[in-house]
Amino acid sequence: MSETTVALPACVFDPAGVRSAVEERLAAFLGAKERLAAEQDFPTEVVEVLRDLVLGGGKRVRPVLCVAGWCAAGGRGDEGPVLQVAASLEMFHTFALVHDDVMDRSATRRGRPSAHEAFAARHRGRPGAARLGVDTAVLLGDVALVWSDELLHTAGLGADRFAAVTSVLDGMRTELMYGQYLDLLGTGCPSTDLEAALRIARFKSAKYTVERPLQLGAVLAGADAGVCAALSAFGLPLGEAFQLRDDLLGVFGDTPQTGKPVAEDLREGKHTVLLALALRRAVGGERDLLTGLSREMPPGPGQVAQIRAVLEGTGARAEVERLIEERRGRAQRALEDAGLPPSAGAVLRAAASTLIGSP
Repeated sequence: MSETTVALPACVFDPAGVRSAVEERLAAFLGAKERLAAEQDFPTEVVEVLRDLVLGGGKRVRPVLCVAGWCAAGGRGDEGPVLQVAASLEMFHTFALVHDDVMDRSATRRGRPSAHEAFAARHRGRPGAARLGVDTAVLLGDVALVWSDELLHTAGLGADRFAAVTSVLDGMRTELMYGQYLDLLGTGCPSTDLEAALRIARFKSAKYTVERPLQLGAVLAGADAGVCAALSAFGLPLGEAFQLRDDLLGVFGDTPQTGKPVAEDLREGKHTVLLALALRRAVGGERDLLTGLSREMPPGPGQVAQIRAVLEGTGARAEVERLIEERRGRAQRALEDAGLPPSAGAVLRAAASTLIGSP
C-alpha cells in the first residue's frame, strides 16, 4: 500500500489579520486578569490602566514582523503558537513603553494620558498624586513584563522551540536595555557624534523593532542560522530607516501622527541623527540654539519653529531622507542576495511596507 503525504497549507501573510488576532488574544488575556483581580480583591485599576494602554492603539509592528518571520521561514499549519508569542512580544513592548514614558516624562502615549499620568489622574486631590503616578507606573511596567512571560509560557512550545525562542528574546531584551541607557546618556546632550546617534537607533529600534521580531518568528518555524542571518541583513537597515523616519516625525510631525506632543524629541533634547547632522553644519546662533536643548529647559513654540528652520536650512532633514533611502536600498539588496524562496521575499516586502513603504 502506498503512503500519501498531506501537504499543510502555505502560510498566508495578512498584516491586518495578524493585528486583529493578536489584539483578540491580548483582550482575552487582560479580561481574564481583570476578572481574577476582582475575585481576589486586588485593585482592578491596575489592569484597567494596562488594558487601556495595550488596546488603545499602536501599529503592532513587532507582532506583525514576528509572524512575517515565521511565514518567510516556512511556517505552516497551526498559527496559534506564533500568534501567542507575538502577543507576548506586544505585552513586552507595553512594559518598555510604560517605563520609557516615565524616563522621558512623557504626558501622553498614543494620544492618551501615559500610564503615570493616568494613575495620577485617578488619585487627583491626594497629596503626592504625581509621585504616586510615577511609582505606580513603574510597577505597572513590571506587571506587563511578568505577563509577557506568562503569555510566552502558555504558547504550547516544545522544549527545543522554547529554548530557541528564549535565546532570541534574551538577546533582544538585553540590547533594548543597553539602547535605552545610551539614549538616556545622550538626552539633553546633543552633539556631532553621528555614530553614537546611529548606535542608539540600532539598539533601540533596528534590532528591537525589526531584526529580532523577524528572527523570533523564524526560529518558531525551525529556521537555521543561515536564514536568521539573512533576516538580520534585511532587518537591520530596514529598522534603521524606520527609526530615522520616526526621528523626522518626532520633530516635524504633529500630534495626530505621533500621538505625542508636537516636537517632543526637541523638548527632550534627544541625541538623534537629525540633530547630529545639523550640529555638524550649524554656525553661530544656529549651533547655540541646538546645543541648548535640554529637558530641564524645553524650548517654547517659537524656538521650536526656529530649530525646525535650522534643521531645514542646514540640509540635515534632506540628509536624513537620503539615509533612509540608502538603507531601504541596502535592505532590498540583502533580500535579493539572501537566496530565499520567492514566497519568502514577497512576505518580507509586505512586512517592510507596514514600516516605511516597500524597500
